[in-house]
Amino acid sequence: MHIFGVDIGGSGIKGAPVDLDKGDLAEERHKVLTPHPATPDAVADGVKEVVDHFGWTGPVGITFPGVVTGGAMIRTAANVDKDWIDKDARALLSDRLGGLPVTVVNDADAAGVAEMQFGAGRDRRGTVALLTFGTGIGSALFVEGVLVPNTELGHLELDGHDAETRASTKAKDDNELTWEHWAHRVQKYLAHVEMLFSPELFIIGGGVSRKSQKFLPLIEGIKAEIVPAQLQNNAGIVGAAMRASKEA
Repeated sequence: MHIFGVDIGGSGIKGAPVDLDKGDLAEERHKVLTPHPATPDAVADGVKEVVDHFGWTGPVGITFPGVVTGGAMIRTAANVDKDWIDKDARALLSDRLGGLPVTVVNDADAAGVAEMQFGAGRDRRGTVALLTFGTGIGSALFVEGVLVPNTELGHLELDGHDAETRASTKAKDDNELTWEHWAHRVQKYLAHVEMLFSPELFIIGGGVSRKSQKFLPLIEGIKAEIVPAQLQNNAGIVGAAMRASKEA
């Protein structure tokens, strides 16, 4: 069964049909740059461009970088325009896509659901935390396989700042940090999350998961197992499609 998934990020909007039997993209994904400012109308145009690229006419799952309630309503918008807050994203995006059925889900929650079913979290019990490092830091927390939605742990305080302003991939690039320096910041962040939630497993996702060998071996003193996401930066697309299939 194929369902379309779209992942809205701070830097790019990417999507593809997903083979839900395999938990993988059915076709090579298409990506457009996230507009700046990332207003609701501008982002909706980007989503439409991605979906139209494939001529898709069925249900669409779409991730959003913020708190999403009821598969529709946006409650926070850390790395996109604040006009998203209290917006009915499902109605907006469905209208822009010509009335296609749309489901909206927090981006890290989507990635986490995909990793728990098809990737590094498969068959893992206890407490599992997936953290996506990119423009910000997203989080998905699972207890005995059940998602605790919209945790947004990237906004925990670290050194007097939002953690994502210190330890995201964007922070690494903006401050021209070496892998060693950045790994030290990630280590401090993981230690803080571990102190609060005591997970048995950390799954590290986002685009940087493709380069996990450059920084994961540098992280020390964490009791939990730390592994890269197996679906890497496609996890959000797969998870969005999974959620859309469930609602359909």
